[in-house]
Amino acid sequence: MNAPATLPPCPHDDFSPDQAAAWSNVAALVAARGVDLVEKTAGRSKAGTGQLAVLGKAGSGKTHLLARLVKDLEAAGVVLAGPEEGKLKPGRRTLAIVTPTNKAASVLRQRGVPATTLHRMLYRPQFHPDYQHVVDWLTGERSDQPGEIDAALLERARQSYAAHASVVGALAVAGLRGSDFITGWTPRKDPLDIGFVDEGSMLAESHLTDLKSLFKTLVMFGDPAQLAPVRGGAMVFDTLPAPSIIRLSRVHRQAADSPILDLAHALGEADLSFAAFEQMVEDAAARDPRVVVASRVDADLMPRSPVLVWRNDTRMRLIRAFRTAFEAPGDQLLPGEPLVCDGIELPAKHQNRRVELEARGLIRGAQTIYMGPGKRSGFAKLHVIGTEDPVVSCRAIVRIESPDQGEPFMPFVAKMGATFVHGAALTIHKAQGSQWENVQVFAPDLRAAARSGLADGGMPLWKRLAYVALTRAEQRLIWVLQPRLSRPADPLQTDDLRPPRRAASLAA
Repeated sequence: MNAPATLPPCPHDDFSPDQAAAWSNVAALVAARGVDLVEKTAGRSKAGTGQLAVLGKAGSGKTHLLARLVKDLEAAGVVLAGPEEGKLKPGRRTLAIVTPTNKAASVLRQRGVPATTLHRMLYRPQFHPDYQHVVDWLTGERSDQPGEIDAALLERARQSYAAHASVVGALAVAGLRGSDFITGWTPRKDPLDIGFVDEGSMLAESHLTDLKSLFKTLVMFGDPAQLAPVRGGAMVFDTLPAPSIIRLSRVHRQAADSPILDLAHALGEADLSFAAFEQMVEDAAARDPRVVVASRVDADLMPRSPVLVWRNDTRMRLIRAFRTAFEAPGDQLLPGEPLVCDGIELPAKHQNRRVELEARGLIRGAQTIYMGPGKRSGFAKLHVIGTEDPVVSCRAIVRIESPDQGEPFMPFVAKMGATFVHGAALTIHKAQGSQWENVQVFAPDLRAAARSGLADGGMPLWKRLAYVALTRAEQRLIWVLQPRLSRPADPLQTDDLRPPRRAASLAA
């Protein structure tokens, strides 16, 4: 980034010095591309590209900074771009906020930041002609209100679009399903303008290549203390030149008040042993109900919040115990069982179908809840957590592994389609980018990692694992001491996942 000799002054008095410095560096980056955050003006885009990384541990104020920058760019006249944004018009400046996963995007949306996934920005939906009037009205291309849908539902859609800049999300809020108004998906051919990327530590090199082709100006926000995408590999922002990396070091009061984040930051102490850290967890539990030391895993939390583990063998054993506790039959899934997308197995000639599934949220690592079998053999009906139009029916290949069986149990064995593994337990590595209200951390696995003596990026592996696991918890951390599972108090259910009421059919 060719920053000016003097950085623009930060106007926000409530920022810490490192946040203010980060704000000024981002302001300098966008100013070089024609957007002045101080004067609140957005001129035509200037030639050139630029990248910047804002790095900080949990509680350092990254999300607060990102949200404030979004508001400042809007005040300067920059328009929030949803996944349906078309070719850039002369003089129109846009901003898109993307994340690697659906859950990470959902976390930002809950905090008022209109985020979407990278896959949704890379592919554009094609809308059914009967709904094009509605789409054009939502995006401001037409001023006459559509008469095909109930006015109250249209108002709900309008409010959603104003908040999230997504036509798909707005129509879903109005009660429609993607299959009603989307006829297909096409790869985006035209680049966008300014892009903010959260959870940058999860990005692979291929993601960075896609992002650079998508955005002329790119700002990544990430946590350098998390695990790299591939064990032993570097994070993408490690390849940026030093002037393009801005670090947030201060832990803010609202973060310091959290006993969970206090424990997470304590992991940075070089001489801290696992035994000493576990004693810190027990001391925190004695003082604060937001930290709990449990003798066994709580089965009732697992359908919506997976147990976080290190070893894959532990994951498989906990999943088997979970299914046994809920009396799941050996030859089928129960509605309410959690599944995690493990990729899509489709030949090249079915590329359009792959694009559609990925755009609907079925990307590797997507968390879903099994709702029941589809209408056709080999199809499963799923609720994709964190997406705007969550109910998807697709060909499914479901593999439920067992530690003492060579072949997995496969309740769905379509020849091709989206592949899934059970999600009642999840490795800590795959949990990056997600957050849950309650998080259960399987301490015996972290103890095993500490005994192994393994390191990751120059840091003991158990500390990185513990840091990622703890920072997935929004409200409560449950530190599980023993490899035991409680009996569930209630059966599995899906009532809390019911989609919104469908809108009235379009007039003939």
